[in-house]
Amino acid sequence: MTALDLSSPVAVVGTGTMGQGIAQVALVAGHPVRLYDAVPGRAREAAEAIGARLDRLVEKGRLAGDDRDAARARLEPADGLTELADCALVVEAVLERLDVKQELFRELEDVVAEDCLLATNTSSLSVTAVGGALRHPGRFVGLHFFNPAPLLPLVEVVSGFATDVTSATRAYETARAWGKTPVACADTPGFIVNRIARPFYAEAFAVYEAQAADPATIDAVLRESGGFRMGAFELTDLIGQDVNESVTHSVWQSFFQDLRFTPSLAQRRLVESGRLGRKSGRGWYDYADGAERPEPHTADEERPPAYVVAEGGLGPAAELLTLVREAGIQVREEDEDNGSRLVLPSGGHLVLADGQTSAEFRDVVHFDLALDYRTATRIALSASQDTSPQTLAEAIGLFQALGKDVSVIGDVPGMIVARTVARIIDLAHDAVAKGVATEEDIDTAMRLGVNYPLGPFEWDRGIGREFAFDVLDEMHERDPSGRYAPSLALYRHAYAIDKREGTV
Repeated sequence: MTALDLSSPVAVVGTGTMGQGIAQVALVAGHPVRLYDAVPGRAREAAEAIGARLDRLVEKGRLAGDDRDAARARLEPADGLTELADCALVVEAVLERLDVKQELFRELEDVVAEDCLLATNTSSLSVTAVGGALRHPGRFVGLHFFNPAPLLPLVEVVSGFATDVTSATRAYETARAWGKTPVACADTPGFIVNRIARPFYAEAFAVYEAQAADPATIDAVLRESGGFRMGAFELTDLIGQDVNESVTHSVWQSFFQDLRFTPSLAQRRLVESGRLGRKSGRGWYDYADGAERPEPHTADEERPPAYVVAEGGLGPAAELLTLVREAGIQVREEDEDNGSRLVLPSGGHLVLADGQTSAEFRDVVHFDLALDYRTATRIALSASQDTSPQTLAEAIGLFQALGKDVSVIGDVPGMIVARTVARIIDLAHDAVAKGVATEEDIDTAMRLGVNYPLGPFEWDRGIGREFAFDVLDEMHERDPSGRYAPSLALYRHAYAIDKREGTV
């Protein structure tokens, strides 16, 4: 099944920001496009707005003037649904209410031809439920664009329970012909991106609620150590706290209140107070004119240790040994069978975040996971009240000698980056095991949809494929509510690795 022919008219119903964006994508690709909105006059206003954006593309040299003129000529506002009768594809981008969408598609089914492809751009509703109102749901599919649609490349092509393979394939190939990067997805709450991204927000909020660190520090660690483009607090302020919480709540409810998707009480209070982020002038941060952005906690300068003793290989943090040597600090290596760690001159231990707490040990400082220890500009450390001040000072001085800012946070298992990445990897494995999408499509979706530095499976391979399971298994032991219980898919994954290595 191939993409729609460029001569085939495409209709977009709903002319808000997303509807206009989808219409512009189809228009620039070469299709005749019809715009319809239930509010009189809105479709013509949307057509004018799209025309103005095409003018700006010409001004920026991104579109030829002749192509702009041809696109304008192909764009037609419609005064009624009957004017969409000859369309080969109708994409809906109306209010996120199931009854509204179902009624629209019932009306469309009486207007368009039997081979017309019908699609919803919903981000939170069940594609199966929306299409359930149709007499012929096999031609119904989800086409979830990301905002702004003309700029962001990802499109989730969602097959409902009754969607025909030929319909999904035609939608997929059409999105690709429009210059987008489509990924195939089963109809599951949150689809790919909004399902697997939940821990990025949830774990940051959990660390905050545990009073282990403030928003500015957590955001800085996620950016400067984890390699994420934005931290969870600044990103939800940009999205809108009400919008982000609504998606989280929808996914949580759709999974029958699965604890892994539990919404944040702190975020709920923020929404209740009207602090919705940038659009309201205040969210986690204050956006009023002249307001100062809070700085992340950064430790005062400490002297580096003269040497460290490396016991074991440090796993995902192995590159640290090279960096320590390059900083002129002596590394003495010893083979040990009881784990991997750095022993400091004080006798205290420096251990990669592993889901345990420093309070459980005599003198331990944990350090967080980094995307790349060489390029990371900040490292988080955690210690308990019983940790020796000298051990903590040596740990701080060690990372400062490597050119890193150091943030000391509270003694929370999994710290910040490690717990976040472990949970993202876990949800990704669970999604593949349940037939939601392939590993490749999940990696593509998370890189393109939310700008993650790596896809979950790329990250998994890079840090050692048993790391996520080990972190979550330890966290589950300390919080047996079920929130951190590794999925069966991740358990099988880790077990298979151990078996191949002959350790089972």
